[in-house]
Amino acid sequence: MVKNHHDIWDIVDGKSAAYFELSDTVWDHPETNFEEYASSDAHAAMLEAEGFRVSRGVAGLPTTVMGEAGDEGPIIAILGEYDALPGLSQMAGVAEELPKEAGGHGHGCGHNLLGTGSLLAVAAVKDYLAAHGIKGRVRYYGCPAEEGGSGKGFMVREGLFDDVDIAFCWHPAPFAGVNDPVSIACNEITFHFTGRAARAASAPHLGRSALDAVELMNVCANYMREHMPSSARIHYAVMDTGGFAPNVVQAKAVVRYLIRARSLPEMQSLLERVKKIADGAALMTETTVRSEIVSGDANLIGNVPLELLMQRELERLGPPVFDEKDQETARRFQATLTKEDISDAFRRFGAEPKADLALCDAIYQPYHGDNSLVGSTDVGTVSWVVPTVQMRGATCAIGTPLHSWQMVAQGKLPAAHKGMAHAAKVMGSTAVELFRNPDRIAEAKRDHARKLDGVTFVNPIPDSVQPALPVETK
Repeated sequence: MVKNHHDIWDIVDGKSAAYFELSDTVWDHPETNFEEYASSDAHAAMLEAEGFRVSRGVAGLPTTVMGEAGDEGPIIAILGEYDALPGLSQMAGVAEELPKEAGGHGHGCGHNLLGTGSLLAVAAVKDYLAAHGIKGRVRYYGCPAEEGGSGKGFMVREGLFDDVDIAFCWHPAPFAGVNDPVSIACNEITFHFTGRAARAASAPHLGRSALDAVELMNVCANYMREHMPSSARIHYAVMDTGGFAPNVVQAKAVVRYLIRARSLPEMQSLLERVKKIADGAALMTETTVRSEIVSGDANLIGNVPLELLMQRELERLGPPVFDEKDQETARRFQATLTKEDISDAFRRFGAEPKADLALCDAIYQPYHGDNSLVGSTDVGTVSWVVPTVQMRGATCAIGTPLHSWQMVAQGKLPAAHKGMAHAAKVMGSTAVELFRNPDRIAEAKRDHARKLDGVTFVNPIPDSVQPALPVETK
């Protein structure tokens, strides 16, 4: 039951139908890193229809879109995403793995909902400020390539957040609540080894194998796992073995590493150690190596005043209201999951396990989740330069793994729409409370400064790194 009614919730309800349609349109056109042309076009069209001042292609990224309303006062930014994942094509609403297109893409992380829900919140805040004569600027950031492209990191590097006072974001999930501000910093870096080709049978002594260098590097990196923090992660993939002929010494080979750690300084230290391993592998094989950073995310910096304020708004609103049909559909998807999937979902969010519960029926409490296994997000980079808060919105059956066909299949269901609108209401009312009480913004900024504790921010994407844009851009 809705408690302590807020006018902005009515504004969200009045706009929701059009935004459900927008979310479904993005779902229907899944596009991957830096290729989200149809999605960004659709978001730009909605912003223009809502009367925002719209900018396209900012920060040198063709698929960014920004919308702003208001001329003076604090700036609150709400961040959106709309990129999909490769290889996760799936029919909508079908509780069995059934690709819509062989080898196609799919919204396995719910970004069709994420971006649209954020835009809905921004539009509602704009109308609320205008109706009540409140000074303030609200800004929507349509951010490309969160899934491995670090779009927000490039936007931070180009100064797009320099004048922002507060930033919000949300993410689809099985439960609704304030996000625990924990993620791991990361860099994705490619190592190119160059050796010397030779005939493997009659002149092996003349060759210098780049593939040997890659193999030695990987072995040494695996030995290093014993001597790094237990929360750190190292992943790698061989991208080029130098050919398929075993009778030729491979003159080139390429391996890409993803290096993660709980803090930005810790990750940067680990990165330097991996670079030394690459140098050592080149030395051992008499090859040469060069490296290039592809992307990078900082770890999240939390903000207690913002988290407590957003939690208050969540509890005022209460959990999303799902009907029996929603529950029945969710149970069909739960039947495709393991018991471990479901129990792990409760554990991750610090929620009390409930037998036969298919959809979220409560607001989970902040700082209670199991944060031993977390991923990376480019929202982390934003949080180093702007006080930032995130929430999770309940949009899928409990136990649904992100990056799964089950998540894709549920992306257009009524429950997903309801969870998206619920998140928009919470972000909207939280923003209004900040605009109405500027002292809260100042408090959030003080907390942000305390959290940084004098640590200088170093963007994990160096100035020399360019985004991995497709060869042909629109």
